[in-house]
Amino acid sequence: QVQLVESGGGLVQPGGSLRLSCTVSGSIFSLTPMGWYRQAPGKQRDLVASISNGGSSTNYADSVKGRFTISRDNARNAVFLQMNSLKSEDTAVYYCNRLRDSWSPWGQGTQVTVSS
Repeated sequence: QVQLVESGGGLVQPGGSLRLSCTVSGSIFSLTPMGWYRQAPGKQRDLVASISNGGSSTNYADSVKGRFTISRDNARNAVFLQMNSLKSEDTAVYYCNRLRDSWSPWGQGTQVTVSS
C-alpha cells in the first residue's frame, strides 16, 4: 500500500512563503507524475501543480502561476511545493498524490493558513 506523508504547512502572513514536502513509500515513485492538490473548507479538492516523472515538465493552476514552484527528488521519493507571495485565498489543506488514478487513501494533508 502506498503511503503519502505531507508536511511543512503552518500559519503565515500574506506575502510570506512556505515549502511543503511530501514523501511517498510503497510505489515506483520515479515513474509517476505527481501533483499537489488543495482543498479549502466547503470546496472541492483542486489540482494546483503537477510535475512529470523526471521533473522536466511542470504545470500550474492559473491562480498560483508565478508564485508556486513544484519540484521532486526521485532519490528521496519526495515532491515539494515552494509557495511564495502567499495570499489569504491560498488557505487550504494541501495534499500530494499521483497525477492520474490517485492512490487511495490520500495522506492526512498539511494545513496552510494565510492570515495577518
